Amino acid sequence: MQNYDKKQERTLVIVKPDGVQRSLIGEVIKRYEQCGLKLVALKMVIPSRDQALKHYSVDPEWALKTGTKSIEAWKAKGLTPPTNDPIELAEGVRKTLLDFLSSGPVVAMVWQGMHAVGVIRKITGSTEPLSSVPGTIRGDYTIDSYSAADSDKRSVRNIIHASGTVAEANNEIPLWFNKNEILNYRLVAEEILYDANLDGILE
Repeated sequence: MQNYDKKQERTLVIVKPDGVQRSLIGEVIKRYEQCGLKLVALKMVIPSRDQALKHYSVDPEWALKTGTKSIEAWKAKGLTPPTNDPIELAEGVRKTLLDFLSSGPVVAMVWQGMHAVGVIRKITGSTEPLSSVPGTIRGDYTIDSYSAADSDKRSVRNIIHASGTVAEANNEIPLWFNKNEILNYRLVAEEILYDANLDGILE
């Protein structure tokens, strides 16, 4: 298969505690499998707060980006944010994320294939379930919103974490998996997905 290795992007997916408790693990896996991605690592764990903190600290710009985005979201709704300091606001968000991710079992996975990061994000839907379109996992299987989460002073329950960029995935995957836990193998379906000429179909 031509250029096979160049097309094998990897991304991290975590089915969060709400997804596990609502028995959506199989549905999440089915959605990603059906589009042609390959599951290359899988484990069920209860994250410690330390592991959750490492996960939400992997991007050094996370606090600034998250806080800025949160302030803009408050203002877009005509509301006054609790603070105009993005770092201070983000630290409050980070605490709720740590509480949520470490609250129970999660399923961590590595998916591989062409445009894996973008494809997973598309299938998963917007970070806020209320804004996710029908047909996405979040759009179909949860009803939460930023306003409800803010009102309850908790993290939004959106079933899944999915790496946002290739660089983010490359930093996140080693936090959850050792190299020997990620498998290399071929699927028969890859002959259709990646064979440039489909010359292996007819014998």
